[in-house]
Amino acid sequence: MHSLKVQITDKVVWQEFLKKVSIISAFFSICFIFIDISDNHKTYVGLSVVLFFVGLYVFLWWRYNNLKNLNLLIDDSKVSVLTGDLFTQPGLKAIAFNEYFDTQVDDKIISRSSLNGIYIKEYSDRSIEELDQIINDYQFEEGELIESDVERTGKSRKYKLGTVCIVDDFLLVAFSKFDKQNKAVLTMPEYLEFLISFWDGVNRIYSQKSVSVPIFGSGITRIKEHKNISDEELLKIMLWTFRISEMRFKYPAKLSIILHKDKIDSINLLDIKAVENGL
Repeated sequence: MHSLKVQITDKVVWQEFLKKVSIISAFFSICFIFIDISDNHKTYVGLSVVLFFVGLYVFLWWRYNNLKNLNLLIDDSKVSVLTGDLFTQPGLKAIAFNEYFDTQVDDKIISRSSLNGIYIKEYSDRSIEELDQIINDYQFEEGELIESDVERTGKSRKYKLGTVCIVDDFLLVAFSKFDKQNKAVLTMPEYLEFLISFWDGVNRIYSQKSVSVPIFGSGITRIKEHKNISDEELLKIMLWTFRISEMRFKYPAKLSIILHKDKIDSINLLDIKAVENGL
């Protein structure tokens, strides 16, 4: 059994309970106007009503502890937080690469178990040579290509964080910097810079298609000085930067943030719902 994400005294649960109590109480009040209850049964009826409300509260608490999906409305954009498989989502799907758009899946440059490793090996309809050619020939925005001849193991073209390259139904995005040991690293300011640039890039190219993204930074990427940052905190940062960016999805397009089934038990979606009113 997973640990409880929502405490039984959570104020949001209590507020939701009070809303339902006010509606149900009004219904009972109207019913009791027309129903005459004898003195012998009033105690039982009162106890039954109390037990009903206790059961309702426990049900709401249980339901919020077991939420798997959540729909939000952020500045007129529909945002869904879903448990599922990113690769099976409709529309465009974002895949995080490093700042060089490396495609070498060898467990040194790219791990086979990483999202971009799985994409290259299992879900891309292109050979690695074709994929490399598409990236090399892609018409990036001015300033997105930072350097062209970096001496390193792997590709030599270095791109600005947040740079997006469209390949079929996938958005390949320059997400992480690589250190000398080819390990993905980021500072928190770089992470925020990436998200703002990414939302801006998506705003230019999404063509009113829905976009699905993972929780960026949830995998092997290391955020300096924030090694223990949780997936819930990363999700909140993503939604906060989405709110302050110029990115707005026009109906029926929407943003979906896809959570892996192994991650959902550590994320309090009830707490995430607070972004609708600002964090």
